[in-house]
Amino acid sequence: MLLRRRRSAAIGSEEEEAAAFAAAHPEYGRTAHIDALRATDYLRLDAAGHVYLDHTGSALYATSQVDAHRELLAGDVFGNPHSTNPTSNAATALVERTRAAVLHAFGASPEEYEVIFTANATGALRLVAEAYPFAGGDRFVLTFDNHNSVNGIREFARARGAKTSYVPLTAPELRVDEAALRRELDTLPEGRRGLFAFPAQSNFSGVQHPLRWIAEAQARGWHVLVDCAAFAPTNRLDVGSWRPDFVPISFYKMFGYPTGVGCLLARREALACLERPWFSGGTIMAVSVQGDWHRLQGAPACFEDGTLNFLSIPAVEIGLRFLDQVGVDAIHTRVAALTSWLLERIAALRHSNGAPAATIYGPATWDRRGSTICLNFLHPDGRVVDERLVDRRARAQRISLRTGCFCNPGCGESAFALAEANVSRDALGGAAWTVDEYIALMGLPFGGAVRISLGLTSNFPDAYAFMAFAESFRDIASTPAGLSPRLVC
Repeated sequence: MLLRRRRSAAIGSEEEEAAAFAAAHPEYGRTAHIDALRATDYLRLDAAGHVYLDHTGSALYATSQVDAHRELLAGDVFGNPHSTNPTSNAATALVERTRAAVLHAFGASPEEYEVIFTANATGALRLVAEAYPFAGGDRFVLTFDNHNSVNGIREFARARGAKTSYVPLTAPELRVDEAALRRELDTLPEGRRGLFAFPAQSNFSGVQHPLRWIAEAQARGWHVLVDCAAFAPTNRLDVGSWRPDFVPISFYKMFGYPTGVGCLLARREALACLERPWFSGGTIMAVSVQGDWHRLQGAPACFEDGTLNFLSIPAVEIGLRFLDQVGVDAIHTRVAALTSWLLERIAALRHSNGAPAATIYGPATWDRRGSTICLNFLHPDGRVVDERLVDRRARAQRISLRTGCFCNPGCGESAFALAEANVSRDALGGAAWTVDEYIALMGLPFGGAVRISLGLTSNFPDAYAFMAFAESFRDIASTPAGLSPRLVC
């Protein structure tokens, strides 16, 4: 049964709140050109009544991006670039032009960095995972706060005898324990290799981890992998200044289109350490069947398996150009104001009995965080509202948000205060479970959290719509039965 009481006084009319927001965040007015884009390049959002709050999942493409790509493809003939015929050369020229545009966008010198095109950030991470020359005595250190595509590197490390260690997070802000991190970074044995991995911005909590860790780890002999998939869409990433060894990128998270194209930005010096475990079409200079030998090409070709997505890659340059015209700094300013307002309003949401109606996992202010907010709604007695109910009601109102643990189990375990004993192999056993059984075995009364995330197209009406939606969870006494199955990833 759902019990509704009087409307909270925490939020006024949209007009009142918009005026107060504009007065509190005058810098937001400097991003008015994005409102103009919303009314043209993203007209479909408001025309269909969408409230899009899943920018960490994917950015939205601009109509002009798709139009420019269509015109490019319609204006010439492009063939498989693994040749030197006219159509191949035309495709190669576009691919190389895009490669140069990526280096420029991230402030990376072509003398120091290579751009290796992949299907996505996960594909870039796998390149590093399978080719990093782990051996007995080597180390792989990563933070609890990492996407599963980074966590998966541990399987390659362990298979080759390297030791894997996780650095824990501290509650309630879910930041890395820096003292514990430095202890781990000081443990690299002399003469051994070490890979340290962390996200520039958490895809779970929005925490932004210090990029100064890159130089600190490198000074201790480590290679450093920085996952920038959640960071790059709303923050300027100057690779040339921070000089990480490996940076995986998914372009659709930055500007929505194309999907199926990412890259690994890698320092040439670090690439030279990698040892590819196989070869494929496009990666070799020469190979013999009878002689049983092969010779790889140099980077980046030796890492780009098969035929590149040569018709989609040029759309990356179009997207980068579009993002540059909008201005990453303007996007950052915009989402900072909107996120700050949302954090304040969510924290102020109360039931009629005065109890909090929501809890935020991670920083409750804009300090050292990004525009991803992870939360759960609460019953008046403090119990968590089933996230499936939130998802179902959001869908009914055409609000796109996300629920679950967002492929970041370490951050989820820290946010929900799960002890190691609750998630150990011994505790969970080897049986197959339903998702609900899995959750029960871990001792969780709920299946995850609610994540909203802002980006290029976000505006104040989106933020206000979410808070109006959030108010519908005030004074909910119980959760209705018959909800759909959980998705925890």
